[in-house]
Amino acid sequence: MATKLDQTKALQLVISWEALPDDFQLEDEPVENTGQPIVAGALRESLEISGFIQPQMLIASNFGLCATVNGQFVVKAPDWVYVRCVNQALGERKSYTPNLEGDVPEVVIEFLSDTDGQEYSVKRTYPPGKWFFYEQILQVPIYVIFDSSAGLLEFYQLENGRYELKQPDENGRHWIDAMKLFLGTWQGTKEARTGYWLRWWDQASNLLPWAVELIEQERQRAEQERQRAEQEREQKERLIAFLQSQGIDPNNLPTK
Repeated sequence: MATKLDQTKALQLVISWEALPDDFQLEDEPVENTGQPIVAGALRESLEISGFIQPQMLIASNFGLCATVNGQFVVKAPDWVYVRCVNQALGERKSYTPNLEGDVPEVVIEFLSDTDGQEYSVKRTYPPGKWFFYEQILQVPIYVIFDSSAGLLEFYQLENGRYELKQPDENGRHWIDAMKLFLGTWQGTKEARTGYWLRWWDQASNLLPWAVELIEQERQRAEQERQRAEQEREQKERLIAFLQSQGIDPNNLPTK
């Protein structure tokens, strides 16, 4: 297979959707920051706990998205991807070809890497840059770039074939209509990582919780219940003591 697009074809893209050959070797892109898999996993966790995820969906991290451009296979593995409907469960596979195997991804998220400009690359020649691949080849409606170290979120929406930067709402969040959820940043600690995270909020602005937050909520509820029971016990004891001080037997109160 050629390693470079024919320059005469570069100006006119011929895009098709074909299954990768069984012997195609997917590149394993190194994780440049140990926090990236944790941030990506947390995005999925809250969706799963809230009951959002359905069997027909594809939600994955570092999962190959494929297309054939001018007769050559192109694969990009975003840090996080959401596909609303696939034709069948992909099992243990590591790649997905939109249109051939289901919907085009609705959302792609890339975490800002140490490789300068990689997430913004509009390079057309083989291999095309990430921005160009998501915008012009896959035409993903929403492309998010997140700098987890600084908490900066860039939210791009496809309009007239081009990504346009969108400003957040008054709460600092972005509405994703395909998911009926808001996406925004949040600062705190999870899994011994303190810093900025991407989080989901529902239409009523309720934060979708992580498992550890649900556990803490249940602990607080149980503690409040224990305190309430303790207060009722103390009130009962004070009432009994008062009745006894008045010469009244609490166990033999007069009835009407």
